[in-house]
Amino acid sequence: MSPEKMVMMANQIASFFKTQPGNTDERIADHLRDFWEPRMRSQLQDYVAAGGAGLDPSVQQAARLL
Repeated sequence: MSPEKMVMMANQIASFFKTQPGNTDERIADHLRDFWEPRMRSQLQDYVAAGGAGLDPSVQQAARLL
């Protein structure tokens, strides 16, 4: 998937979980484990390792928990 689409989708997930109770970073990571295929998670982790431009800080932290 394009990096732009990945960033948009990941940030939408973060926006949702910020409205929910509990640890946002862990809940985002759980969602990514449950619903993103391994290649998508790997792409996200690589993107974060390269700087994570445009990603919500909670998504960056969640990617480190994967």
